[in-house]
Amino acid sequence: MKVISAARDLITNGQRVCLAIGVFDGVHLGHQQIIRQTISDARQHEAVALVVTFDRHPSAVVAPDRQPSLIYSQSQKLRTLASLGANATLVLPFDENFSRQTGEMFIQRLHADLKSINSICVGANFVFGYQRTGTVELLKSLGNRLNFNVHGMASVALDGQVVSSTRIREAIRLGQLDAASQMLGRPYALCGRIVAGDQLGRQLGFPTANLDTTGLNLPPNGVYAGLASVAQVLYRVALNIGHRPTLNTPVPALRVEAHLLDFQGNLYGQELEIEVGDRLRGEQKFASAVQLQEQIARDVQSVRSKT
Repeated sequence: MKVISAARDLITNGQRVCLAIGVFDGVHLGHQQIIRQTISDARQHEAVALVVTFDRHPSAVVAPDRQPSLIYSQSQKLRTLASLGANATLVLPFDENFSRQTGEMFIQRLHADLKSINSICVGANFVFGYQRTGTVELLKSLGNRLNFNVHGMASVALDGQVVSSTRIREAIRLGQLDAASQMLGRPYALCGRIVAGDQLGRQLGFPTANLDTTGLNLPPNGVYAGLASVAQVLYRVALNIGHRPTLNTPVPALRVEAHLLDFQGNLYGQELEIEVGDRLRGEQKFASAVQLQEQIARDVQSVRSKT
């Protein structure tokens, strides 16, 4: 799937364009419905299927005090979008100037750059543009004028409740990872770039990869069993999320550390995506580094015994 940052860069070869527009954090079941409708439209009309999203959550600019932690990193989101089969994804830089566009201005500019829009698909309650002036009703009015169809897709429900990014974030925060996975339509996974740590894990005999998860929504602190793929090889993972209370650091920082069982190699600078499974235990403070080492050995054995 081609990823572009400006609508005019889309190569259409004279074809019309079908758009799916949204933030798409998590690319959950509701998002998938929107994108599949867009792809279906594109196939029916021999058009190009284009997903339109943003380089950050709009709240990061328009309401930073209410900015939610994200379910997916940007690269994780783009990989998931690509797996659904659209022709391209347009990632628009969302900054202060961009946020000043009305909903109508936003669509008018997309129409001018793409030349020929066949359809636009969004969630039924999707709002966009300065002061939330963009609605499905506005899209339908513009569609009548500019000759494109509009789909305002009803929300997907699971267990009698609407599937939403907000609901998934809450499930993750509470450690309800099975529920989060069901709403995502795939196993919940954490993704981050590997950064240098203090080598404590290596000193204890269990080297860890430290994930930069800045801005991401995280499960409760504790130790989890997980799976990660490196160079197309699948490894079991003992994943620790917490402040490492045994170390008694003056200002303990939250760490996300992954020990890949039977892995040999250097992961620094690479991105690692970990499918998070069962929580083995909560965060604990041990009386000594030796006791911590013994518990880690038990944790690793628990992970190894997972089917």
